Amino acid sequence: MAAWQDIYWWSNDGLRLHARDYPGAPGALPVLCLPGLTRNARDYDALATRLAGRRRVLAIDLRGRGESAYAKDPMSYVPLTYAQDIAGLMADQKIDRFVAVGTSLGGIVTMLLAGMLPGRIAGALLNDVGPEINPAGLARIRGYVGKSSVYPTWMHAARAVSEANADAYPDWRIEQWLAMAKRLYRLNTQGRIVLDYDLKIAEPFRVPGNEAGPDMWRALATLGHAPVLVVRGGRSDILTAAVAERMVAALPAGELVTLPGVGHAPTLAEPGVQGAIDRLLARAEAEPRRA
Repeated sequence: MAAWQDIYWWSNDGLRLHARDYPGAPGALPVLCLPGLTRNARDYDALATRLAGRRRVLAIDLRGRGESAYAKDPMSYVPLTYAQDIAGLMADQKIDRFVAVGTSLGGIVTMLLAGMLPGRIAGALLNDVGPEINPAGLARIRGYVGKSSVYPTWMHAARAVSEANADAYPDWRIEQWLAMAKRLYRLNTQGRIVLDYDLKIAEPFRVPGNEAGPDMWRALATLGHAPVLVVRGGRSDILTAAVAERMVAALPAGELVTLPGVGHAPTLAEPGVQGAIDRLLARAEAEPRRA
């Protein structure tokens, strides 16, 4: 596990937000890692550990997750606000160009950021998400997000996570489920294992249309000529094969990697995606900035 430092910045509406900052070579493009709806910076530790030293990695706790503050207004838990928060971090850290890695919701935020910060995303990885989301997957997520779950031990939490996600990771062993539980949950002051996010993130998500932006195909197009890696889990119920193929066809520098036997969403620690991530980073370094 690579060492990181905690960094904090302030949102436009006065929330103290958090990210893990893994150090890297000053001249290399930094990597910005944006997690999924109920996830946090811990989801990216394996990827950050692999890249740290070579390049700086910022793994984000979106508002209402992990060590970031919970919003006073739950209707601010929407992709556009998350994108504004990240734009604030880029200004705070004086980061000009970067590579964005977005899983699920994080990928939606990445596409919105591309329009907000023209030319500044030098490359992007969109992990199991696209401009169109499979309604079956949305219904599944709406069925569990925001529902409280409390466990007495980490093993109880791991068993519950296994039962809920067995279709996505059919080959996982108990050690992997335990690690996932420790990314999803935290120990509260009463010694109980609880979800590590504000349950109110579910409120806007339950309103159809709030899961993304108004025209996400146009948002995808704002990535322009930047290299884009689309990663799809072969068992995904969020990103269909047809949408993934349409995305790559629409992108001037797109590449698609499908990971068989994995659902929503790949961890990005799978051996089948490592080479593609390295290619993306190399292509992003070589890509000239375009306005």
